[in-house]
Amino acid sequence: MSDRVSPLAEVHAAAGAQFTDFAGWQMPVRYSSDLAEHKAVREAAGIFDLSHMGEIVLVGDEAAAALDFAVSGRMSALQPGQAKYTLLLNPGGGVIDDLIVYRTGDDRYLVVANAANAGVVAEALRERASGFAAQVFDESDDVALIAVQGPRALEVILATEGFAIEGGHPDGEDVAAVLGALRYYRAVAGMFRERPVLFARTGYTGEDGFELFCAPDFAKELWEALVEAGAPLGLLPAGLAARDTLRLEAGMPLYGHELGADILPEQAGLGRVVALDKDGEFVGRAAIEKGPGQDARVLVGLAGEGRRAARADYKVFTADGSTEVGSVTSGALSPTLGHPIALAYIDPAYREVGTQLTIDVRGAKHPYTVTNVPFYKRKQS
Repeated sequence: MSDRVSPLAEVHAAAGAQFTDFAGWQMPVRYSSDLAEHKAVREAAGIFDLSHMGEIVLVGDEAAAALDFAVSGRMSALQPGQAKYTLLLNPGGGVIDDLIVYRTGDDRYLVVANAANAGVVAEALRERASGFAAQVFDESDDVALIAVQGPRALEVILATEGFAIEGGHPDGEDVAAVLGALRYYRAVAGMFRERPVLFARTGYTGEDGFELFCAPDFAKELWEALVEAGAPLGLLPAGLAARDTLRLEAGMPLYGHELGADILPEQAGLGRVVALDKDGEFVGRAAIEKGPGQDARVLVGLAGEGRRAARADYKVFTADGSTEVGSVTSGALSPTLGHPIALAYIDPAYREVGTQLTIDVRGAKHPYTVTNVPFYKRKQS
């Protein structure tokens, strides 16, 4: 039973949102139609409430060293204002959660965790930082998070009155210059009507966009200003359903589907996220160096025909349907591509692009082909 609500719950209800239980939160799954919301993000912009995500802060002289020990990547290499995708591993090398870490100051790091894992991540970071001159604070309840995603995301933000860059002028000109030049996986401190906002050029849709961190008590004001400014540009509120099909087309993993405690990063195609060349120990290092077993299943993309989509846990078989070789982790009828797509863990002998397989979709075997991931890449401007 969901017992947590976003600070934007009333706004969503007024907009006609349908809600669903997600990681113990009541969150909007859709407002109008999944397809319309998905299309808006691909062609114009969508706005998402991500206030259910976890935000954990590490601060102190040895915060970077603590993170280097705690997670798979080299966080000490981050420059202020830079962000990096990384993994929190268990001693066996499995994934506790996938994270984005932002360096927001000389000795301050913001760790964003998935909603279902926020408490677990905070506790693990506290434990792993205990031998370092660093403090860990779970600030999840003190942060709201709003994402504006799509090719017109920057236009939406620049059309919204009240933004300023910290230390800059509130006339909008430097906002356009700073945000326009902000690179992917970078963040900058700013203001909205004299209240602090962190602008991050990150997202989970495969499109350009921004994620805005702010205090919960003015999230409603910020959301409504963005919606009002963005509506003439094609901005639509978008729910979890569209977010899922967008991230699937972009080949982005979802914890609990493509990632889990028994999955090593190499199996998920995330070996690059583990910095084995960094100095010193980190949790899970020995298991990562050993690697998965020779027959361990690996994550692949699958493209199907027709309109019937495979879903999570559907079984994957050889082309003749005689032998089970894997299992689907995520699947949908791609709104952008017009055919079924899926991510699946399969026996490594069948991983080569072009391999013909079948998936049992409600008792009938449907043809699928191993394909490159991501399924969709945005056009670069």
